[in-house]
Amino acid sequence: MKNPPDRAPVHDQIADALARQRLGRRHALWLLGASVSATALGALQGCAQSPVTGERILVGMSESQERAADAQYAPHQFSQDLGEVQDDALNRYVRTLGAELQRHTHRPHLPYSYRVLNANHVNAYTFPAGAMGVTRGIMVGLQDEAELAALLGHEMGHVNARHAAQRSGQGLLANVALMGVAMMADERWATAALVGGQIGASALLAAYSRDHEREADALGQAYMVRAGYPASGMTRLHRLLVEQERESPGPLQTLFSTHPMSSERLASAERLAQTRYAESLNRPTGRERFMDETARLRRLRPTIEACQQGEVAMSRKQLPAAQAAFARALQATPQDYAANLRMAQCLQAMGKAQEARPYALAAQNIYPQEAQAHQVAGLLALQLRQPQQAYEHFSRFDQQLPGNPGITFLRGVALEGMGHRREAAVFYQRFLQTTRQGDAAQYASSRLQAWGMQR
Repeated sequence: MKNPPDRAPVHDQIADALARQRLGRRHALWLLGASVSATALGALQGCAQSPVTGERILVGMSESQERAADAQYAPHQFSQDLGEVQDDALNRYVRTLGAELQRHTHRPHLPYSYRVLNANHVNAYTFPAGAMGVTRGIMVGLQDEAELAALLGHEMGHVNARHAAQRSGQGLLANVALMGVAMMADERWATAALVGGQIGASALLAAYSRDHEREADALGQAYMVRAGYPASGMTRLHRLLVEQERESPGPLQTLFSTHPMSSERLASAERLAQTRYAESLNRPTGRERFMDETARLRRLRPTIEACQQGEVAMSRKQLPAAQAAFARALQATPQDYAANLRMAQCLQAMGKAQEARPYALAAQNIYPQEAQAHQVAGLLALQLRQPQQAYEHFSRFDQQLPGNPGITFLRGVALEGMGHRREAAVFYQRFLQTTRQGDAAQYASSRLQAWGMQR
């Protein structure tokens, strides 16, 4: 295939753009921006009755829209956090605990769901209708079932008080949507996007107000007590997180940037435990059961901590240190999906695509049902000038997780590299229907114009 005059080869341009942008790595936000007219911006603001207080509250999402947001965005964010851990028993345990807690909430009819994610950073979050993710990074820090119940209860508090719907009623979803599109076009976010999760596991839902955090704490503590746990579980969870916030490096403070801790919140949980819920304090914490159910995950703690160190180093552009940290993680657990994927991304960032590829392929083999390894393998194939293989990787990603505009664009790039202009044009046109901002959009538009196919 011939290149147009005065243009570098397509793969040189794309490799350079990808090195700056890491296209697709925050696609949960991009998807939000791309489809905002059909969701957040299309939602009519109005008043509704709070399921918790009975008072009138301003909301910008109906319950059906809350459910739709979960269905549309949650799978992409969970994949961005590297998918569910490959431990069916652990996920079943968390689901069982969540199902018991949700029976005691104000909105038990919602489609709650629960999973432990492969992400190494410390976080837990929920989408508006109760699709929840708990990272393995926070799970290994918990000490008993009561603390896990407090963590899930807090997230249920946000769902039941309709905090995300209230925030959209204040116009916040629109702002987040526009920010998502801008972030994808801004090379300043490349490193944060690379380590995944620093810009925000669910900016759609996070950064709640202090009043919302207090309400979620109080509701979560009430729910866990109703379910039979000691209220001190919330106190100990807060104490753990306050200590981690003080000790953790900034790039790992994902949970703390979205759920800021404070001595005031800790004191409130302690006061409620000692007064309103004092009779619950002698209840069992479920430590033995928790330790049994999380034993396999806790054996991975050295691997998780090494990955955390590597991600911090990557965020600081200390790539040799990051490579050494991921090597330690792989030495401890050679078949760890997250460690292999992060090593591939680290080597890719160092310009070592050939060395990175075996780690990406290993991640694919370890967890073929998870989409992120297919994306990374596809990007590496593009950089290695193997467009046919890149297209196959991106197609597998799209089969598993359809609806990512970044993958649509990259499939077009791969087809162009194979010399299939007409097929590439279809993907470029489809991509431009979602956004006209950023280098990728400019590139797609310029190719269509050069080929006389611009609509």
